[in-house]
Amino acid sequence: MSSLPAPEFPAVVQHPTAKARAGFGPAPAAIQTRAPISVLIVVPSLDVGAADAGALGLVRALTAAGHRAIVASRAGRLVADVTAAGGEFVALDLASNNPIVMLRNAGALIRIARERNCDAIHALGRGAAWSAWLAARLRGIAFLTSWYKGFRDQNFFKHAYNGIMARGDRVVAVSEQIAQLVHDRYGTPWQRITVVPASIDLERFDPASVAPERLAAMRAAWGVKPDTKVILITGRILRRKGHQVMVRAARRLKDMGLKDFLCVFVGEDRGHTRYTGELWDLVLATGTIDVIRMAAPVYDMPAAYAVASVVVSAAVQPEGLQRAILEAQAMARPVIVSDLAAGPEVVLTPPAVPENRITGLRFPAGDDAALAAALLRLFAMPEPVRRAIGQRGQDWVRGHFNADLVAEQTLRLYADAAGPRDKAPALVPQARQN
Repeated sequence: MSSLPAPEFPAVVQHPTAKARAGFGPAPAAIQTRAPISVLIVVPSLDVGAADAGALGLVRALTAAGHRAIVASRAGRLVADVTAAGGEFVALDLASNNPIVMLRNAGALIRIARERNCDAIHALGRGAAWSAWLAARLRGIAFLTSWYKGFRDQNFFKHAYNGIMARGDRVVAVSEQIAQLVHDRYGTPWQRITVVPASIDLERFDPASVAPERLAAMRAAWGVKPDTKVILITGRILRRKGHQVMVRAARRLKDMGLKDFLCVFVGEDRGHTRYTGELWDLVLATGTIDVIRMAAPVYDMPAAYAVASVVVSAAVQPEGLQRAILEAQAMARPVIVSDLAAGPEVVLTPPAVPENRITGLRFPAGDDAALAAALLRLFAMPEPVRRAIGQRGQDWVRGHFNADLVAEQTLRLYADAAGPRDKAPALVPQARQN
């Protein structure tokens, strides 16, 4: 392993311009009629995580509709994007789970909410949520939380710590899978749970926009030929992402005689060097060093997806809704996911849909034999069949995860949670039935 540098689903009512634009357009008139609101978004960091990107998405949705967004977080690479989108950034170390620091942060959030006349505080992380919950309660304003993944719940203390994310006046889940998890673990009423998916930049993640030169540069960086079958695994190097399952599956693929394939891991370990070391040990023990690449973070991800033959997520813990899977499908790439990596509303697979509607394949989490079998099945398909799978994935993402549609859902949620400052319509989807 070498290191390299850098079923029938419910119909969705789309915004009239949803398919025409990838960015956020004007909010629907019904939502624009209410007075502007101010939302304080608290997130541990503004870097590369799902919550970090989620915070930026909230800022864009709010500011495009004439509302105010304030983000309190530790500084990171997305700060410039937040301010460019019209949001206000306030530096605050919300990544700590030290009770004293969390209390101090609560005081700071109270001050920010008072000075900016905030109508709601929206927490996107557990430590940040404890501070935000206290601040919102003392200020008497709405408290919202967003779940981007299923947190580990291995003991009583972890369960209690994670539970703050289920205390929101509105609890936002990025997928049906995560919504069910929140309800099952904490008994959160369905009336307080709203599913609002992530959105992606459909202009950036468009295969037609990737020039041949970018493809050639990516292949050169990874040392692959045009006919190499590239299995791309994206995301931070964390145990829950299931890289070890892919390594074992690669060994099986070699034993089955598959030729000319390469598994590329793209992501940062962010200090998780112990797990990275374990991966190296596993690669050496399984004799897969010739078919595994550990690449540095890639900034031209559209080109990375375009070079890939398939994108895999072998997650061994509930992942909610991974933007990487949406981006891969937007780039018309077939995907293979574990049953914890993505729900049936993200990747269409049997038995939820017939074979002629699939956008990828699914396997039981942790089962490397099943992953290897799924990869062999995909590679055995004729090229037109694989291309059709990718095209259906692209159509599905463009129709259900575009920025305008998600922005409209987000604004409806805020309008209801912040309270009737004027006669705004009821803007939250109807409560789900258990």
